[in-house]
Amino acid sequence: MILNLFKKKETRVENLSSYEGAKEALEAKKNDDKMILAGGENTPQEVLYYLAEDTSDEIRKKIASNSNTPLQADKILSNDENEDVKHELARKIARYFPNISEDGTAQIRDKALEMIEILANDQLPSVRQILAEELKTSNTIPKHIALKLANDEILSVSAPILEYSPLLSDADLKEIIAATTLNGALEAIANRGELSEDLCDAIASTLEIPAVSNLLANQNAQIREETLDNIINEAQNQNIEVWHEPLAKRPNLSVRAMKRIATFVASSLVDTMITDNHLDSKQGEELLIRVRDRITDEKPENSDQRPLAEQAADLFKRGVIDDEFIQNAIKNKQRELVIQSLILISNIPDKSVRSILNKKKGSLIVSLAWKAELSMRTAMFMQSDLARVPSADFINAKNGVDFPTSDDQMEYEIALYE
Repeated sequence: MILNLFKKKETRVENLSSYEGAKEALEAKKNDDKMILAGGENTPQEVLYYLAEDTSDEIRKKIASNSNTPLQADKILSNDENEDVKHELARKIARYFPNISEDGTAQIRDKALEMIEILANDQLPSVRQILAEELKTSNTIPKHIALKLANDEILSVSAPILEYSPLLSDADLKEIIAATTLNGALEAIANRGELSEDLCDAIASTLEIPAVSNLLANQNAQIREETLDNIINEAQNQNIEVWHEPLAKRPNLSVRAMKRIATFVASSLVDTMITDNHLDSKQGEELLIRVRDRITDEKPENSDQRPLAEQAADLFKRGVIDDEFIQNAIKNKQRELVIQSLILISNIPDKSVRSILNKKKGSLIVSLAWKAELSMRTAMFMQSDLARVPSADFINAKNGVDFPTSDDQMEYEIALYE
């Protein structure tokens, strides 16, 4: 039975494809038949033209999407009151335009261009957006249409053309960069598959934070060393954190640039630079020293906003925490950072480390330093400036540099706290 129904429908479609059959269907005013005609590949063009003004929105949508619809009928539909009809029309015209442009006669091409012009100027942003999305990579549309869409006041219309259109020259894009006030336009340009040095300069000079972020993240952006220096200056002086990661991940960074970046980005990003740029151990150590010096020199109120435990774990993982680090952190009154660091390098629980420091007992502090594999000199700093050990309980170094007690004694002293 289903097969019979299918055959009947197929026969009906064939009958409607003839001019006489189509005429009879129109006279009968049956919507089902008109729907078949509106979407038919072999429907006579006179019938499609007639149906372009049908009262049914669904039928006009079918006509709008039918590649066989004559351009005269498309022109009627370009003024349709129904938004969906115009959407279908915009998709069809944009998709078929390259073929029309290459294979059609001059007259057909001119009419197709006229349709593109009409749609590019449509009052509905959604229609212009569909057109821009479909034509964003086309190199067959006239350049003035690409520029028209690129300068649209609606970002969803302009962005696809700004990011992808091969028709926009550097001069065109620089003019847009200089003149646009549309939020997001520069970001779209910064995402282009190819960005010359001049375009990178133009984007960077705007100092628009999201646009420069995209520029830095764009692996194909040809950023001059001088331009990168200016961005690094701005990132550091204005504390623009969203630039830190894309800066650290820029390809082919010079060692000079990496050294500068290492003075203000998180140590995890420094590690990324070392890995991505395949630095040797000496160069990598030099960058890590800069991180350590920067962190220990910072005032407490300017410290990294991450939890100090996280900072310490990050530094411990990279082998930055040593005697010099602990001494500098103590001098800069970074008490909590020192505590978190001692917890990690001594492998003694948080509560126990705090208890040891609060007891203000010299022998305990020295044993903690020993357990953390720190020097006796650091142990003295910990007694005097971190735990504030009274002079009566203060333990001095043996021979000025050595621990005054045996390893067994210090192990016994600290064992109760492990």
